[in-house]
Amino acid sequence: MKYFFGVICSAFLLIGCGESTPHESTDNQEQISPIMGNKFKIVGTIKGANNEKVLLQKMTAGTISDVIEAKTNIDGVFELSADISEFGYYQLSVGNQMDKNIPLTLIPGDNITLDTEFSTFNTTPKLKGSTWTNALSEYLEIVSTFQEDQKKLMLLKGKISDEELTESFLRIKKPVDDYALNQMKVSPENPVNILLSSSATPYAGFEKWNSENLEILKAVSDAYTKTYPTSELTKIMVDQTAQIESSYTIYVMNNSGTIEAPEINLENPDGQQIALSSLRGKYVLIDFWASWCRPCRQENPSVVRLYNKYKDQGFTVYSVSLDRNKEAWKTAIERDGLIWPNHVSDLLEWKTPMLQLYGFSSIPHTVLIDKEGIIIGTKLRGTSLEQKLEEIFSK
Repeated sequence: MKYFFGVICSAFLLIGCGESTPHESTDNQEQISPIMGNKFKIVGTIKGANNEKVLLQKMTAGTISDVIEAKTNIDGVFELSADISEFGYYQLSVGNQMDKNIPLTLIPGDNITLDTEFSTFNTTPKLKGSTWTNALSEYLEIVSTFQEDQKKLMLLKGKISDEELTESFLRIKKPVDDYALNQMKVSPENPVNILLSSSATPYAGFEKWNSENLEILKAVSDAYTKTYPTSELTKIMVDQTAQIESSYTIYVMNNSGTIEAPEINLENPDGQQIALSSLRGKYVLIDFWASWCRPCRQENPSVVRLYNKYKDQGFTVYSVSLDRNKEAWKTAIERDGLIWPNHVSDLLEWKTPMLQLYGFSSIPHTVLIDKEGIIIGTKLRGTSLEQKLEEIFSK
């Protein structure tokens, strides 16, 4: 569940929610690192922010750089103006509190007005003056409601099941996603879509992802390529969309029932080789795991339960460990009660060729194959695995 409860960020979650870096200035407006090009201007009023620092930073993949700063006057009024060369993603912060920031998708020539209050600076700002300001203001307000609901939901963690948490999370996030997807459909070229695009990505895997979102992402990528051809954000959008399309194609192929699982022939803890192909005639869950992988260990009781439920109907598990320490691997098998006989490993940890052979980069990772060794499911865990096995063995 850790994945689901991250704060919504932007640019496919690659450009993170930034933190303001303290920067002292004695001038009312100091240009820190000007970017040559066309000017933008931001004139704002932040009620309740008297003589507070206002800092604009540029956000790029992995870095945050100061652009310009100012101080509000006694009425909370400030003005910022600098040169930018192209469409980019920025963050406007006030004071020294890391949570007081607003994302801005500035383009050359923007003349922005901001009207807000210090207490609600990043939740209900009124932005005007560009093609993206109205959409961003509406989006931030919806996200603010979601984040408050999310805090309440987190209090239930451990009190309700992970499945219930997931369902509740998706329910409270739906207004955010609905707004974002509709905005991207209506106006694919809008700069704000770089922030909204996270709602179209398969953050929970492809099992319940709506493939129509891929067409939305491609439309935004095409529009950005035409409108902002040299922007770094366009490259990020295009590259991420291509990666999602490629991964989704592989997912569809792996779940089409037409691809044979690549052969695996590794040693068990006693040094005897067990080939995956030796299990033909059974439905096999190939389970990539490791003794040091906490999510894997947490998932093991569910796998054991399903093994015991369906083993007499032709189901088994082929566990492939990414361990390096043989004793730790053997101890985990015993402690977790992994009673099936098919345990193998090359003890190469992340250097194992299994990553390339089966196309995964994190564990636990599962692949379900039928009696002929054909892949019929991937990334099945918990409820999704149980439902798939029930579907198979209830026929």
